[in-house]
Amino acid sequence: MSREYTRFSVNQRLQHFFMFVPFIILVITGFPIKYPESSFGSFVFAAIGGIETARSVHRFAAAIMILDFVFHVAYVAYNILVNRAPLSKLYLLPGKKDAQDILKNLKYFLFLSDERPRFHKFSYIEKFDYWAVFWGMFIMAGSGIILWFPVEFSRIVPGVVIQIAYIAHSDEALLAFLAIIIWHFYNVHFNPRVWPANKVWYKGTLTEEEMEHEHPMELEEIKEKEKEER
Repeated sequence: MSREYTRFSVNQRLQHFFMFVPFIILVITGFPIKYPESSFGSFVFAAIGGIETARSVHRFAAAIMILDFVFHVAYVAYNILVNRAPLSKLYLLPGKKDAQDILKNLKYFLFLSDERPRFHKFSYIEKFDYWAVFWGMFIMAGSGIILWFPVEFSRIVPGVVIQIAYIAHSDEALLAFLAIIIWHFYNVHFNPRVWPANKVWYKGTLTEEEMEHEHPMELEEIKEKEKEER
């Protein structure tokens, strides 16, 4: 039986859960508010009891997502400041190797090379996912809070800020939706290598064969540490 390697702890999986479930709810309730005359909007409003209910559900899901994001930032800060884990050892920062891996992958996809890039804990694909959500949260949460309390904010900022917040919130929401569907879902679930779905998001583990294929450098590091500990 193939050995299983832990990729994500229960804590990390829960953080992911409380990010993607609210996101789905936000998409379902948000686009009908943006396009209330669409057939999809009419269907959602009829199913949940009208636009006011949709707004309430939307705001509740947004609050959960924001709290989850704040917890994640605190979680990363705790690992760096208390557990003394260098940011470089979290393998989240883009670097020179990522640029090299992109070029290697392009050559591989274009049949110019038989060599696939060898990824460590997170590939450039996963880093793009992570940082897209990270900076996107500041735009979505910031503009969303302004739209949640427009009267209060209109007392301290020019009215044009409210309009800018609406445009930013609406356009970033569409961008996030397309990025998740086109980029994230394909790479994580629809890719022929993992179809019909990558189970790591709820299992938290990968088999040795999967690690060898997806994260060979991390697997080598794990085995090297185990040798040193013997």
